[in-house]
Amino acid sequence: MSLVTITSGDFTFTGRLEEEHAPLTTTWFKAQLPFHSSVVHARWSGEAVWIPLGDLESGLPFENHTVYPSRGDLLFYPGGISETELLFPYGSATFASKAGALAGNHFITLTSGQERLLEFGNHVLYRGEQPITFELDG
Repeated sequence: MSLVTITSGDFTFTGRLEEEHAPLTTTWFKAQLPFHSSVVHARWSGEAVWIPLGDLESGLPFENHTVYPSRGDLLFYPGGISETELLFPYGSATFASKAGALAGNHFITLTSGQERLLEFGNHVLYRGEQPITFELDG
């Protein structure tokens, strides 16, 4: 079981890579680590922040995909109807874009730090874009 540490400012979360349910997505993402980007508040998905990845072509299919993630279930959208992106729900969320509902690959499940998810989401909502880093734990 592989774990990742996710850091944004003074917020730290640990997540389990869903290697059994999303093997292609987790293998691809591990190859990107450490992953440095910026997170902004989601536009259409409810209580979530996201990392827009634009025209990035991952070549990934849909696997373990959902429109309705639970808080702390991170989704990777491989592109198609909308741009490639990563969704990080901190509360009630329905994954969507201006084109409508999207299904994203559930590839990370938070295992620690959930008690600060609402604070993290509100921090991004009220303070704007924040740096974020994903690193393999251990």
